[in-house]
Amino acid sequence: MTDMQPLYDLAPALELMALGIVIALGPLAWVWWRGRGGTPVRRLQALTVLTLFLTFDLVLFGAFTRLTDSGLGCPDWPGCYGNASPVGARAEISAAQEAMPTGPVTHGKAWVEMIHRYLATGVGVLIIALTVGAWRQRRAVAQLPQLAGAAPALSPWWPTATLVWVCLQGAFGALTVTMKLFPAIVTLHLIGGLVLLALLCVQAVRQTQMTRGVVPVALPRGLRWLLGVTAALVALQVMLGGWVSTNYAVLACTTFPQCQGSWWPDMAFAEGFQVWRALGLLQDGSHISFAGLTAIHYVHRLAAYLVLAALVVLAWRLRRAGVLRDPARWLAGLALLQFVTGLSNVVLDWPLVAAVLHTGGAAALVVVLTWALTASRATAGATASQPRAGADSVKRVSA
Repeated sequence: MTDMQPLYDLAPALELMALGIVIALGPLAWVWWRGRGGTPVRRLQALTVLTLFLTFDLVLFGAFTRLTDSGLGCPDWPGCYGNASPVGARAEISAAQEAMPTGPVTHGKAWVEMIHRYLATGVGVLIIALTVGAWRQRRAVAQLPQLAGAAPALSPWWPTATLVWVCLQGAFGALTVTMKLFPAIVTLHLIGGLVLLALLCVQAVRQTQMTRGVVPVALPRGLRWLLGVTAALVALQVMLGGWVSTNYAVLACTTFPQCQGSWWPDMAFAEGFQVWRALGLLQDGSHISFAGLTAIHYVHRLAAYLVLAALVVLAWRLRRAGVLRDPARWLAGLALLQFVTGLSNVVLDWPLVAAVLHTGGAAALVVVLTWALTASRATAGATASQPRAGADSVKRVSA
């Protein structure tokens, strides 16, 4: 029955959009109520921070959806068997579950998948609200520039670009379902979610700095360079981690620090990093070998050593310089979290909690590094004593 289901059925699209608006009304009402005595600039800043927080939650729930094998809980898009919820698809889901009790379509998996779509639609509505608010703010400033405190915190093109990106992210979500968990598409969907977090983080930090009248922290060029290199290494490691997860290669090595009793196990790199192929298969239709899965896992593990070292050095350098102390503490803590959860995935047979936390730790690293990059600037003459006001300001940004 699932084979006869059209992959795209836009009939429930309007209902899903309405549900997204209802979900977004809660955060919008909260921001309006908390900021009713403040300026529109501060309300926009609060909404940006809240949207960043909810997007982080969405990334975590997306990881939960993938790790519970719920990505095909509803085999069509955007609804579930042409319905806006699994309630209307009970007969179809029951038939699919009866035909394959441990298959991808069950009542529980359908609800997990659809809740993920509902939350994603709600975040999309919030980003639309951010975009509209930013352009309205710009128009107000252009018409009445003499209004005190009305200057926009940053260009409205930032939320506009974020809106375009979230639409692309929705398209990748659709392809994730219709292309049956194609590893390259699922990995790109994960990366897209982290890019969305980075875009929102840049806006949140800049708006908070502007509304509180603080300036970026001055970093020595060498330290700023180390920050950028570490961010690039983390981005690469996130892509490798996504490739491990989407190819189900986590358990290719079940011992640590060795893999399969060897420091250099049998690996087939050409198979493991053949990008455009179906899940579990190679481009010629044959099954990927265990050596290919081992290559995927072990490259991620080797890169992890370098990334962990870079994070520890960066956190130590920032703390020693007396700047960005909050991000430094976060980086040190997240590095430890990633090590513990990554090790748990290997030796404890990939427990769900550790796997979700591992993805969450990666997302948090992206946010913290983006925060540190946005809240700082390079300067050749910076010393540990110069950026004290900036360090305090960044602490207030994190509050």
